[in-house]
Amino acid sequence: MMLPNPEVSDNMHGDLSAHLHTDECNRLIQALQKCHIENPYGKFFGKCNEQNALMDRCLAQEREDNRRKNREKTQDKRKKMLEALQAKKAEGNVR
Repeated sequence: MMLPNPEVSDNMHGDLSAHLHTDECNRLIQALQKCHIENPYGKFFGKCNEQNALMDRCLAQEREDNRRKNREKTQDKRKKMLEALQAKKAEGNVR
């Protein structure tokens, strides 16, 4: 059984490429894709809703984790920039 190419977005979710997600989310993505293949009509009547909900929660948690990491990285970068600016001001190099 061949799973659909996860590199192609299915419009309902973002890019499902394996390199973008954790192992846990990749397992859930594959489970949903397998369910869709095994239930070509049942997927329209809720047969794969549980797999979809689990995958959605995992992807949402990934996004939240990425936002938190990016926010922390930005705060650190800003702090270093302000410290460097204050040091230059103390030296008299900046007005």
